Amino acid sequence: MGNPQPAQMDADAFLAWEAEQPEKHEFVAGEVFAMGGASDRHVTISLNVASALRQHLRGGLCRTFIADMKLRVEAADAFFYPDVMVTCDPQDRGREQYKQAPLLVVEVLSPSTEAFDRGAKFAAYRSLASLQEYLMIDPASGAVELYRRDPEDHWVLYTHDPRDSMEDTVELRSVGLTLEGGRIFEDAPPESPAGEA
Repeated sequence: MGNPQPAQMDADAFLAWEAEQPEKHEFVAGEVFAMGGASDRHVTISLNVASALRQHLRGGLCRTFIADMKLRVEAADAFFYPDVMVTCDPQDRGREQYKQAPLLVVEVLSPSTEAFDRGAKFAAYRSLASLQEYLMIDPASGAVELYRRDPEDHWVLYTHDPRDSMEDTVELRSVGLTLEGGRIFEDAPPESPAGEA
C-alpha cells in the first residue's frame, strides 16, 4: 500500500511519493490526479501505434514510450502519462523517471479525459519546444486528428474522416512514418455511433 498523499507537493516530492504508489498519478501545479484503467479498445490502439513507431524507429536515436513513462512539462509544472510518445533527445536517454523533450505525443481519447486532452493538456504540451506533432485518436468514432506545428509556430489541424479511417493514412512527419487507419485500429475497430446496428 502506498503512502498517503501530502497536502502540498512540489515536483520533486511528487516523484518521490509516486515511486512508492501502486497506481499511477498525474501531477499539475501541486495537484495530484489518480489515473483510471483503460478499455481493451483504448489499450489495443495505443499498442498498435506504439508498435508501429517502435518498429519504424528501431536502431536509431529515437525512442518510443507507452503509458507507463511520465512526461515532464515544466512550463505547466506538470507530469503526464501520454499513451504514446517519441523522443530523440540525447538528454532524455539519461532521464530514468520521466522524459522531457518529445517530438511526438499520442493520446487515445476516452469519455472521461477527452475534454482535458483537447484543452488544458494540449495547452501544456504546446509549451514544449521540442514537440512537433500531437495525435489524438477517438476509439468510439474512429476519428483521427493530427496537430502539427508549422514554421511560424502555429498548430495546424489535419483531420481524418472516421468513415474512411481504415483506408486513410496519417503522415507523422516528425518521425517520417505514414500510419494506415487499418494499422491504428487493427483488432480494435471503432465503435458504431449510438443508434446504429
